[in-house]
Amino acid sequence: MSTPRQFVLDGSVTLAWYFADEANPYADAIARLLPRELEAVVPTIWPLEIANAFLTGERRRRSTPAQSAKWAGFLEVLPITIDGEGSTRAFREILSLGRERGLSAYDAAYLEVAMRRGLPLATLDAKLKSAAVTVGVAIYSPGSDAN
Repeated sequence: MSTPRQFVLDGSVTLAWYFADEANPYADAIARLLPRELEAVVPTIWPLEIANAFLTGERRRRSTPAQSAKWAGFLEVLPITIDGEGSTRAFREILSLGRERGLSAYDAAYLEVAMRRGLPLATLDAKLKSAAVTVGVAIYSPGSDAN
């Protein structure tokens, strides 16, 4: 069996799987490949970002606690690796990258992981996508085997 292709998974793609009104063909294509062919890498902020979206969705009546629990269980079994270096890079690399590219620290954390690991980035966020392209980070394409 071959080694799974790796990419950095942004929260925007993850949440497009969860919220029906955010469904997206790009995100759906990644979801179909992830369990079998891909391995996602995420910064340490990712679980908190997703948990916060679950809470916000519940408060806005976009989802229920039962739905959140079901999806959290689903995410926990996917091949997603949390990159543990974010907290040691927050005040230098991530802060600097956010300043230089006009990103939030959260978005800069995704970009920093992609840059450091040399991985493509999967995102639906236009500003993050633009910053990635500017610094030479590839945008993950579900139809590409060039990872």
